[in-house]
Amino acid sequence: MQPTVLPSPPRVGMVSLGCPKALVDSERILTRLRADGYGLSPDYEGADVVLVNTCGFLDSAKEESLEAIGEAIAENGRVIVTGCLGREAEMIRARFPQVLAISGAHQYEAVVGAVREAAPLPPSPYVDLVPEAGLKLTPRHYSYLKISEGCNHRCSFCIIPSIRGDLVSRRPDAILREAEKLVAAGTRELLVISQDTSAYGLDLAHRAWPWKGNEVRAHMTDLARELGRLGAWVRLHYVYPYPHVDRVIALMAEGLVLPYLDIPFQHASPPILRAMRRPANDARVLERIRSWRAICPEIAIRSTFVVGFPGETEADFEYLMDWLDEAQLDRVGAFRFEPVAGAAANDLPGAVPVAVKEERYARLMEKCATISAAKLRAKVGHAIDVIIDETDGEGGATGRSKADAPEIDGQVHLRDAAERAPGDIVRVTVEDADEHDLFGAPVLS
Repeated sequence: MQPTVLPSPPRVGMVSLGCPKALVDSERILTRLRADGYGLSPDYEGADVVLVNTCGFLDSAKEESLEAIGEAIAENGRVIVTGCLGREAEMIRARFPQVLAISGAHQYEAVVGAVREAAPLPPSPYVDLVPEAGLKLTPRHYSYLKISEGCNHRCSFCIIPSIRGDLVSRRPDAILREAEKLVAAGTRELLVISQDTSAYGLDLAHRAWPWKGNEVRAHMTDLARELGRLGAWVRLHYVYPYPHVDRVIALMAEGLVLPYLDIPFQHASPPILRAMRRPANDARVLERIRSWRAICPEIAIRSTFVVGFPGETEADFEYLMDWLDEAQLDRVGAFRFEPVAGAAANDLPGAVPVAVKEERYARLMEKCATISAAKLRAKVGHAIDVIIDETDGEGGATGRSKADAPEIDGQVHLRDAAERAPGDIVRVTVEDADEHDLFGAPVLS
């Protein structure tokens, strides 16, 4: 009897750009393609078709996406474009007429259909090679968990709603089933993402769905509580400071959710916040930060700010700097204002000169580095939990504390960690600190 010879399936390459939400889109696309039987290629040469998942939020991100498309065409020639920049299909085709297909953000069916047309699968009943948890572009031990698409806010500097639409929440039971599969497959940390995590379930009227013999509402607090019962770290990103966020702090104090809150404040000066179309009650925010720390002293708060927004005066910027002295945020990122095609902020008066933006950016980052260094020095001599991300094979390892999200926050560098592996959660004695990172060794048992 002759052995069955399986045909070689077409192989797909992927270039994924932009934010974690786009990364989740890429994972879902690859999962669908792998379920169909497609192979994956780590390079251009081995791919029958290349997908480029683009970012279109800032002009600089658009240019990076266009460069990636050009590179994929030069190296492979058979390219499908998807993602946020897909909304500007005419511009992409004018520059790259060779592109096989273009689709917008989270248009999974369109992408899969384009791949099937560009690289048809050979008929075979034997090809079904997708793992239960789907395919991931992150390390095995942490996973992004997208709970909704779109956003109902209309911030003047942002075009996300025009790209991704209004809020569309996933059912809580579907999210929890996905999270269970991820944890069963080895995920030790779930990173909850959306455009507005606090608004989760608003479009579903916070209805309840059956789950494990009970019911769970489509609400941020209920979802966070159930995720916390799965046995993995749960980290919340993109949280707006709605009143019900206070109830999530109690979950952090209970240990169900990591004591970490990612809130994009963007500014502190009331006139600038109004121009941004953001909540402008900065004094109330400071009161709430103090109350959060009273409930959960371990809480780490990270945020992002925009400097050089149109109309920002030196007084506005100094107001922000004084606010940061009061807030004492643990992690801060900053952006120089950059006009985005289609954003209402482009029409605002009072453009800030580039040199002034740069000077303010440098001052803000210097202040935040000073605050961060002091906060990290205070941890020296204490024991903390660390999740291992990498080992160097020579006894060293790099990981993150509960206060550190992957790629955007600091790290913990370990010595004498030869027996540790990525995904291990270890107790560590902090021995030293700098402006962003900690240094230490595993606690001897």
